[in-house]
Amino acid sequence: MCGLLADFLQRKHWLMASAESCTGGLIAGACTDLAGSSNWFERGFVTYSNEAKTGMLGVDAALIAQHGAVSEPVARAMAEGALVHSRAQVSVAVTGIAGPTGGSAAKPVGTVWFGWCVQGQVTSEVRRFDGDRATVRAAAVRHALRRLLALALAA
Repeated sequence: MCGLLADFLQRKHWLMASAESCTGGLIAGACTDLAGSSNWFERGFVTYSNEAKTGMLGVDAALIAQHGAVSEPVARAMAEGALVHSRAQVSVAVTGIAGPTGGSAAKPVGTVWFGWCVQGQVTSEVRRFDGDRATVRAAAVRHALRRLLALALAA
């Protein structure tokens, strides 16, 4: 998936940024595993704490207080913040509950909100992944990159 995304971004002369919470840098890691990724991967933000989301990405603390860190508004704000605080044209943001603790009835373990921003257009969705912490995080990385490629191709 990263190879296809890399090829497309390079053809468009676009850069990518990631804003990650529950994946803790795994998206950036997957991207930078490719040789030559500095040609298309501009930067990654690991914003695990709420303070990091506000300080590094400009997510409004009131938004987090009102909706929670694992929410659509926060995922969208993270994706937008990644573009504002980088030179990228596309971004992906992930915030979720990888487990094994931290879930609730409203937001069970495996709940992940995604935000993508492609040339100023923000898209978001929620997914629920089954499995242990590593499985949830790996599934989130795959989904984030797969959907980013689809959105970029459609732009």
